[in-house]
Amino acid sequence: MKMRYIIFLIIFGTFFVACKKDKEASLKEYITQSWQTTYLKLEMPTYQKTDSLEIYEDKFENNPDLLAQSKYNSDGTFSAWFINKKGEKSSNSDGKWRVENDSLFVEFFYNERDMKVSYHVTKTEEGFTAKSKYDWDKDGDFDDLLTMKTKQIKE
Repeated sequence: MKMRYIIFLIIFGTFFVACKKDKEASLKEYITQSWQTTYLKLEMPTYQKTDSLEIYEDKFENNPDLLAQSKYNSDGTFSAWFINKKGEKSSNSDGKWRVENDSLFVEFFYNERDMKVSYHVTKTEEGFTAKSKYDWDKDGDFDDLLTMKTKQIKE
């Protein structure tokens, strides 16, 4: 009886590990594309150590001045930038990325600051939704919630 139990655990464990690797690979393959941010909401409940709630939300509708775009390469590098109405790029930032389970981890330098951010990623029909808790207002507390939606850019 013990031997059957051990064999069952080995088979189940192998299946579990295989499924986990497939999920990671598929998310990595999915992310390895070009994206444009279509929605952004940043909620900072203790904005710069005050009792004030600060919320920034943008749906990027009605021909906005700037659009955020990014490209994730299969070698674990990425570039992110803004593009204006004339199609000109600005504020380019390069970094590294990786996927673990349903999370995207990025490292880059932006706005005079080294950033190491993790996002919970959910695939959507046109792209993905990413959510992150981070210290976006630079007050030392990792209590700010960012929700971002993207769409794939066809190259």
